[in-house]
Amino acid sequence: MGTVTILPGTDRYPITKIGRMAGVCWGADTLDDEKNYKRGWDCITSGHGRTLEFVNVETILDGYSARVIREWYTHIGGMPTRLQASTRYIDYGNFEYVTPPSIAAVPEANAFYSAFMKYLGEALHVLEEFDIPREDVALLLPLGMTTRIVDKRNLRNLVDMSRQRLCNRAYWEFRVMFHDIMFALKNYSDEWEKVINRLFMPKCDAMGYCEEKHGCGRQPGKVVK
Repeated sequence: MGTVTILPGTDRYPITKIGRMAGVCWGADTLDDEKNYKRGWDCITSGHGRTLEFVNVETILDGYSARVIREWYTHIGGMPTRLQASTRYIDYGNFEYVTPPSIAAVPEANAFYSAFMKYLGEALHVLEEFDIPREDVALLLPLGMTTRIVDKRNLRNLVDMSRQRLCNRAYWEFRVMFHDIMFALKNYSDEWEKVINRLFMPKCDAMGYCEEKHGCGRQPGKVVK
């Protein structure tokens, strides 16, 4: 579907950085990265979440729908920031779009969906022929169109996001995108793989039970006394 690019601004060794930052406040030796790594892992396994906020994550998310990116923006903790592809200046006459699996699985529905998206693209061109500003023409664009953003946030924000968005009942495209992000970070360094395997999980796995009214059955429901 989409692609995730890890930018150079992302900390390659998150565990070591956590240990280095914590070591400053502990009056410890921060010049020895072996000690920093050990100290950082201790922070993670001890649940010292504040230290996770020092780990910087910068990505390009490309080819995901405008709809799922709008949901991505709702996770505003930790002061993330982002830039998104402009709908004022880019020519979207032949825009790409996301097709949900439920539609792709039905040939007749898929054909109708594709034809409608093509019609929208043609409508964009027609309106531009009337000298309508591109920023106004763009209001025809559907949430299913693909977009591109540059995103900046920290590890703690991503961990919190994993609790909600790795749930089997989360929006399907968000789950796909989040798994893509996890895969890209795991390939960035061995430290990232270790961090993700330890911290990234749906909230039911973290708590040992499901607090949703209608769970998926992955974990038993919360017992209300």
